[in-house]
Parts: sequence; C-alpha cells; structure tokens
Amino acid sequence: MLRVVTWNINSVRLRIDQVARFVAEARPDVLMLQEIKCTEDQFPRAAFDEMGLPYLRLAGQKGWHGVAIASRLPIEDAPRIEACREGHGRCVAGRIAGVEFQNFYIPAGGDVADRALNPKFDHKLDFYERLTADVARRDRQAPLVMAGDFNIAPGENDVWNHRYMSRIVSHTPVEVETLRRLQDAGGFADVVRDQTPEPTRLASWWSYRAVDFRKTARGLRLDHVWTSPGLTPAVVPGSAVIHEPVRAWDRPSDHAPVAVDLDV
Repeated sequence: MLRVVTWNINSVRLRIDQVARFVAEARPDVLMLQEIKCTEDQFPRAAFDEMGLPYLRLAGQKGWHGVAIASRLPIEDAPRIEACREGHGRCVAGRIAGVEFQNFYIPAGGDVADRALNPKFDHKLDFYERLTADVARRDRQAPLVMAGDFNIAPGENDVWNHRYMSRIVSHTPVEVETLRRLQDAGGFADVVRDQTPEPTRLASWWSYRAVDFRKTARGLRLDHVWTSPGLTPAVVPGSAVIHEPVRAWDRPSDHAPVAVDLDV
C-alpha cells in the first residue's frame, strides 16, 4: 500500500518541524509538497532523510513557488509536464512503485477573472489548457496521480459560500469549467470528493486573516488528488482524509495535508 499526501507547505524550511511531526504521525509513503519557496540546493534534504523520505524530486525557485516529491521508495524518472509558460517551479514528476506522479502548484490567478485585463488570470487558464492538451494524449489505463494545489475549488460545497465565491477568483464559472475540462480529458477520479459526496462541505485551505479559522469557517477545497481510470480501482475505500487539525498547529501553513491510500 502507498499512502499518498499532497500539501502546500508555504515554505518547507520555515515549517520543517511541522513536516517532521506530520510524517511521524501520518506515515506517508509519498509526500508531494507545493510552495517549498527555496532553490534545490537549499532544500532540507537531511531532514527528509531522518524522516525516512530520502528519495526526492525537486523543482525549486528562489523565494517563490517550488514543488517537491519525497518518497520512502525509490523514484524513477517520469516526464515533467511543462505547463508553466513563465518557467516557474510549478511542476515536478516521478514514478514510484509503478505509479506516475505529477505534482503541481497551479497559479492562483490574481484578483480579476478576466484574461484580457489580468495577465495572472490568463497565465492560470493557459496553464490548465496546456495540462489538458497533455492529458488528452495519454493512455487512460496507465496508472497516474495528478495532485497538488490546483487553486480552484470546483463544487458548491468546496467553498464556504457558493453565491459569493462565484464572483471570486478560485471559484468563478470559467475556472470551474476549466478544471472540469482537465478532469474529463483524463477521466480522472476526484478521490476526496468521491469518498465524501456532496452536500458535505469540505475545505483544505483557510486564510491567515481569520483569528480562528474554525469559527470563521471560510475554507476552500483547493488541494486535490486525482487518479487515472487505470489507477482508480486501487484507491482504498474510505482512505481519503483532509488533515484539518494540522492547520491548527503552531505557525501552520494555510493549507492542510490531503491523504489517499493506494493498494499497489
């Protein structure tokens, strides 16, 4: 069995103690991190060795973005999807135990949901379009995990207020439709939502602006683990978990880890 986790850590060096605590408690076999916010030579490799996750694939960037895959098992090469036209550290890939992993930190898109007026929003949609084109050419039966911070909350119960958030970047109709096109192109299962169907409200991100994020309860489900049709039968029923208590730890990331088990 592989326990797979995605987590926007919002600076891996700043939160290395939280990572170590989580790894000790949750025992992931594959940990996909976003916003590591460091170059590859700055990544705290020794700490991951101590955690029992010595195998790494990194795409770093100074002070911004950056993604990583850390594994208990050896990582083989897999082609990275070059979806970022700006050359940011937003994509990293690897093959573990016969499963391909594609880990993404997809652009947030700024504040204005208009491609013509907002280059950041155009970049976000362009990133999705490139991903969709790549996925459409793939063999759906090949075991593939697409995961990371997708920066879109797709469903009405993936946001705290659907009517309000439909006007806010991350849940606008054009973004939701863009995400659906990517999902449909690969026939991906949205594992977390499939295991906790609507209308149950789910979230994996809560703003730092809230003094008590649980009391305010204005979360969004931005972090996703998707499986290809060839891998979805290996998903362990009931294993999908958003580790919301981690968001309440000292000096937390604004995202919580999301975990899924695979019987491979």
